[in-house]
Amino acid sequence: MQLAIELAARGKGGVNPNPLVGAVIVKDGNVIAKGWHERCGEGHAEVNAFKNAVEENVNVEGATMYVTLEPCSHFGKTPPCAVAIIKNKIARVVIGQMDPNPIVAGRGIKMLKDAGVIVECGLFEDELKYQNRVFLNYVQHKLPWVIMKTAMTLDGKIAAYTGDSRWVSSEESRAFTHELRNELQAIMVGVDTVIVDNPELTCRLQDRKGRNPIRVVVDSTLRIPLDAKILDTSVARTIVATTNRADEKVVEELKSMGVEVIITKQNNKRVCLADLMQRLGYLEIDGLLLEGGASLNYSAITEGIVDEVISFIAPKIVGGADAKTPVAGEGIAKMNDAIELKDIKVSQMGSDIMINGFIEK
Repeated sequence: MQLAIELAARGKGGVNPNPLVGAVIVKDGNVIAKGWHERCGEGHAEVNAFKNAVEENVNVEGATMYVTLEPCSHFGKTPPCAVAIIKNKIARVVIGQMDPNPIVAGRGIKMLKDAGVIVECGLFEDELKYQNRVFLNYVQHKLPWVIMKTAMTLDGKIAAYTGDSRWVSSEESRAFTHELRNELQAIMVGVDTVIVDNPELTCRLQDRKGRNPIRVVVDSTLRIPLDAKILDTSVARTIVATTNRADEKVVEELKSMGVEVIITKQNNKRVCLADLMQRLGYLEIDGLLLEGGASLNYSAITEGIVDEVISFIAPKIVGGADAKTPVAGEGIAKMNDAIELKDIKVSQMGSDIMINGFIEK
């Protein structure tokens, strides 16, 4: 199962909004075939494992299959994996976790058991829930899983008082951020970040080609410069979220450039982020990396759209009463009301400390 989990991770950046799934076939104590879900619309992990068995010229009859997620039982873009398992005469299937998708939800397990296959379920379940947290959230709520990523100095600054911020975090932390950009379908910033930094928000992996995320810009009155790099839709898909306070001429000009414009409800005369998440979910965007400025981060937290926080803390001190921090806004009046993270993980990333945790909703 540990090997299956490692195989599943290879699908990052290719399977959304499908889950990450790995499969390993074992016979007489030996791994004889393996596969993983590589790309949405193509073969699932189980089917790819059977293809690998054919390539290796091995007989899978009577073998055990370890698979990270319950095999599907329905016809979608591909045939049911449960049928393929039965057809290939697998004797035993060990499943990491059940699939909460309403069109699966135990049906795959039932189909296997009805065919006489021995089924065991619930191995490394907590680890698998974390690996597939984006899929599990989306399939149940139809909302993107939102990760707020921040990088700050030891004294809590994201830039010097001059605005210089290159670089707060280590090279290793920045490389990890690009892994997140590849893994999650979209990345979101506020218009101030676009105006000040003019970023492309692309994915640049060190050892392989990554997937550029869909760029989402929050801009309540459409102040975005029309020559901003992020509006080049030949690089990646771009969505600008605004309100009915925006100039209709600018809306039409953006559309003529190939930019998608979403007009949301208003929250204090700004883009309602909760409404925006509903709209992005409707577009089958299952995961989003929030790399916003301090104001957008505060709005995202107070509107309850953030699920997970990843914060890099660099061993640097810059000082400055006016130097910006990761989260601004009005702030919390009493420390007892502070938003706390749960299920904390602390690790080292280069010279930085990385803190990862969830926001309870």
